[in-house]
Amino acid sequence: MAKATTIETRQCDVIVIGAGITGLTTAFYLTRRQKNVEVLERQNRIGGQIQTFHEDGFVFESGPNTGVISCPEVAELFSDLSGDCEPETAFEASKRRLIWKGECFHPLPSGITSAIFTPLFSLKDKLRILGEPFRPKGDDPDETIGMLAKRRLGKSFLDYAVDPFLSGVYAGDPMRLVTRFALPKLYHLEQRYGSFVKGAIAKIREHKNNRDKLATKQVFSPRNGFSRLIEALERQIGSRRITLGVEDITILPHHNHWKVRFTNSTGRMQEIHCTQVITTVGAYALPDLLPFIAQEQMHKICNLHYAPVIQVSVGLHHTGGIHHAAFGGLIPSCENKPLLGILFPSACFKNRAPEEGALFSCFIGGVRHPEYLMKSDDEIIALVTDALHSMLHYPLKSNPDMIRIFRHKKAIPQYDAGCGERLATIEYLQKQYPGLVLGGNIRDGIGIADRIRQAVALASDLQLV
Repeated sequence: MAKATTIETRQCDVIVIGAGITGLTTAFYLTRRQKNVEVLERQNRIGGQIQTFHEDGFVFESGPNTGVISCPEVAELFSDLSGDCEPETAFEASKRRLIWKGECFHPLPSGITSAIFTPLFSLKDKLRILGEPFRPKGDDPDETIGMLAKRRLGKSFLDYAVDPFLSGVYAGDPMRLVTRFALPKLYHLEQRYGSFVKGAIAKIREHKNNRDKLATKQVFSPRNGFSRLIEALERQIGSRRITLGVEDITILPHHNHWKVRFTNSTGRMQEIHCTQVITTVGAYALPDLLPFIAQEQMHKICNLHYAPVIQVSVGLHHTGGIHHAAFGGLIPSCENKPLLGILFPSACFKNRAPEEGALFSCFIGGVRHPEYLMKSDDEIIALVTDALHSMLHYPLKSNPDMIRIFRHKKAIPQYDAGCGERLATIEYLQKQYPGLVLGGNIRDGIGIADRIRQAVALASDLQLV
């Protein structure tokens, strides 16, 4: 007779699925509110896409390189960590952004004078900007960012400002990303004020309270890398509340609570009963996680495309006096280059490279070139080394002293036309199944600040239950 499988059972208040920045920040704030929380993570480490490496004098990331203090929640998180992790704001040079056109990088205009003389935009579109405040606002709620930019600003602004910006943020196509989901602030500027220019002026004039002023818009990184933030969150939550290496997680409604069953790293089956469960995983992981949801509804949630991205960290011990004082350089798709862009982390933050050296982060692939993910390491190294010489103007003898390649098959979600249906389905399911929360980057934005802001909101909302 077969021996029955023993299932270890326990209880807690809240289960958080996923130990990325969203899941950990949510768990951190729930523990501060005296909730009994457990975090379950499939990988054998915490952090999700975030991981910082220290090697041969270089400090580099395999995931996000920077964040923006675009909402008060970011500043408040570091304050709430009570000195356990300190943010480092980027050097003044980080305000300088470069765009490739023709044979070299050009600074993105930062004022009226530079906007007039920049070679990035056509004379027609420069003059056309004068009429932007008087153009009627759009009436298509699913208008793409590309169509919006072309309608209000002109094609050259689309090609040499909007397109490279979205390559840098989303690794995406502006003609597919829907404005109200991918760039909601931009969408609301037009809808509320009728114009980008009018909206920007109105925002400057708006009264800001002390909390609003915490959103400084500065570029930041935790001192010594984003892993420091992840480690600080782990210490504050307590490692005993985080279970790594779990497999076969399933979530099921059970009477007036939830039953979460999984296999731990030692192969033992475990079951936790809780009143609330929060998922912070990618859309592709939800079908196995939530088997009780009807296939039609699940399809509406999971119909989310993720851009593949290769990130390559490149280090030079000696630059030969060549310095790039800027945040980085972005490359418009119309320029037909293999790279999406190059960030300059050592020009933004201290101690990211040896004193006479430099650190770069190169990005390849995106939605337009998913096939690049299949290129060999040697092919990727050749692309990056060529960019070092032809785009950053290092002499041929200046080969990288350090190259590390990170391949992300499902890197960045693309908020396209299916986003509205997905959000409506999520809202419906959360009402149908009280205590179930579907979070993570399937909604509410993809940036570090977006993730932190969502986590704070999730923890605050659950506190009321």
